[in-house]
Amino acid sequence: MGLGWLLPVLGLVLVPAGGSRAQEQLPRVSHNLNWKKFSGFWYILAVASDAQGLLPGREKRKLGASVVELGKPGQLKVVLAFSRSQGCQAHSLILRRDGKKAVFRNTLKGVEGFRVLSTDYSAGVVYLRLGRAGRTTRTLLLLSRQATSSFLNVKKFADLCQVLELADALTVLPKDASCAHTILP
Repeated sequence: MGLGWLLPVLGLVLVPAGGSRAQEQLPRVSHNLNWKKFSGFWYILAVASDAQGLLPGREKRKLGASVVELGKPGQLKVVLAFSRSQGCQAHSLILRRDGKKAVFRNTLKGVEGFRVLSTDYSAGVVYLRLGRAGRTTRTLLLLSRQATSSFLNVKKFADLCQVLELADALTVLPKDASCAHTILP
């Protein structure tokens, strides 16, 4: 894995406690990210979110998926597919890079931030900050190019969830990839 996971976690752990909230002190990895290597199909293996009702009951959960593609300069196309109580649903967004921060966003669609916190280009963690009508939710996604992940990747994801105070909402998704495969390129 290398230092790709260590630096973001250290950056979050070493944030001073003087009233700062951890989610506002996220590492700025995406400035150094090779978006061409990061682009492509990803399985979503685990989710942690403070959003209510994001996932259906246990019996209907399946692996999620994401396709990330570079668009015009400063743009990123992201497709996310999740199993919901109504079945598999995919959402496609065009995000624009913020000129001052290491984040992509589309505030018209409620996406305040899309950041890659860490990646070795075979696995990674994405932080989504969504907001509408004065409410903001935070979601962490564990991504992998494979439909399974190593214990070490899941452990690192769980540790990051703990730092961001999302550990109670951590859900590892079952290995059923039928929903994920609906958006294969």
